[in-house]
Amino acid sequence: MEAQARPSLPAQLHSLAAMAGLLERLERQPGSASAEQYRGVVRQVTGLLQQAEPGPALDLLLQHAPAAAQIYENLNYQHAGLCRSPLESSLNAEMAAQALIQRVRRGG
Repeated sequence: MEAQARPSLPAQLHSLAAMAGLLERLERQPGSASAEQYRGVVRQVTGLLQQAEPGPALDLLLQHAPAAAQIYENLNYQHAGLCRSPLESSLNAEMAAQALIQRVRRGG
């Protein structure tokens, strides 16, 4: 059996990679952790993402950790919008939000 080559991450991303992996497992297995445990993992991932240096290694990690990538995108929304989401999905989300805002303003 041939081992799959895995790109190595810099040491400063090891903790983030481990927590992002845990978050992915929790996302795939709803109910496997309490709400407080889940929130705790999200808080830890958030803190580690805030400390992480942007660059190719972080991009690679986020490509393999969609839940962490979503948190990263939310943390950086004010600077880059939905920078990690496909353009069509981002555009559709923005248009849906605008339509909802208009409906609410009209009262219906």
